[in-house]
Order: sequence, then structure tokens, then C-alpha cells
Amino acid sequence: MVSMLFGNDSNKLHFRIFIKKMAEDKLDNLIVVGDKVLIKPCSSKSKTKSGLFLPPGYSEKEEIRNGYVVKVGPGIPIPYLPDEDSEPWKPKKDDRVRYIPLQPIVGDLAIFMMKGSIEIIYNEQKYCIVPQYSILLLERDESII
Repeated sequence: MVSMLFGNDSNKLHFRIFIKKMAEDKLDNLIVVGDKVLIKPCSSKSKTKSGLFLPPGYSEKEEIRNGYVVKVGPGIPIPYLPDEDSEPWKPKKDDRVRYIPLQPIVGDLAIFMMKGSIEIIYNEQKYCIVPQYSILLLERDESII
């Protein structure tokens, strides 16, 4: 079913490699925070199965979209809980914030709800910032990781 939506396997593989390279090259200055994921949306079809041509703004009004994961935030922060028997005057070993990691990784194909996402344009490219809870499905090709 997912293959029917996004083309054949060779096109998906080339697009995923392109997305990984683009993420390394042009988006180094962007830092995705928290449980957010930066997704490059796929171009939608301009024609329905029955042959009707869709207006350009139609794809933006769809509730469910798809795209490739370009960057992933660190995850959901969890509070620091000191041990009950620790002594407060001793220096703490780990003052860094800890995170619960997110499921998506760079190169995954994501199907997500548009309602929870925010569209941005960066370097003349359209991206969506999507919280993890708005992602419905991930397709991962283990051979390119």
C-alpha cells in the first residue's frame, strides 16, 4: 500500500539518499527542539485516480500528508531525579538534561497529520515541523541506514 502511494523502490531509495545528503549539507544551522521532527513533504499528485485535475492549493488542505524525515529533535525531556540516598553537598556527576529518544530517524518516510504540523520555508524549500504524536506511520529501509 505504501509503495503504491510513493512510487517504486528505486525512486524511494534515491530520494532517501538525497534527503540524507541534503540534511547533512544545508540544514546544519537548524536545531530541532524537543519532540519535533523536520519533514520534507513529498510533492502530491495533481490528478485524481478518476482523472480530475486538482487545483494547486488542494494538497495543502489535505489532513494527511507524507514526506521524508530530514532532522529529528533530541526527544522528550525527563526531569533530573536525584537518588534518595545522595548527599546534596557532593558535586553532581551528571547535570545534563536526559531525553526519551524519538522513533523517527533521518531518511524515514513518514505519514503524518497536517493538523498538528507547521509549514515553513527555509532556503526556498518547503518543510513541515511535526510533533512526534502527529506521525501516524513510518517506513524505514534498513539497507540505507
